[in-house]
Amino acid sequence: MEIKPELCRVDDALGILTGKWKPIILLHLLTKGTQRFSELKRNMPGITQKMLTNQLRDLEEEDIVQRVVYPQVPPKVEYSMTDYGKSLEPILRAMHDWGAKHSVHKKQKMVSE
Repeated sequence: MEIKPELCRVDDALGILTGKWKPIILLHLLTKGTQRFSELKRNMPGITQKMLTNQLRDLEEEDIVQRVVYPQVPPKVEYSMTDYGKSLEPILRAMHDWGAKHSVHKKQKMVSE
């Protein structure tokens, strides 16, 4: 597929994926599978409950994440990637790999200066 800069859709993708927490949430769900809210919160100690809730709602609205509420007391809520959301896996892995390489590159550049 030819990419035409005047028809750029990268901003659409970034609009869904940007934010400090969304990529981390998605990587947790991709690598660990379905998780309860408390598990996600525990795996991301720096995130507030409100921020996690907002980020999950945004991802659910975009059909990236699925939320399932089980009718029991206390309520049990689980989050997982939708089939559509799983299509982001190669993109997230590539971004993760590039970020790791970039971190090494920056360190090497600082040492050489």
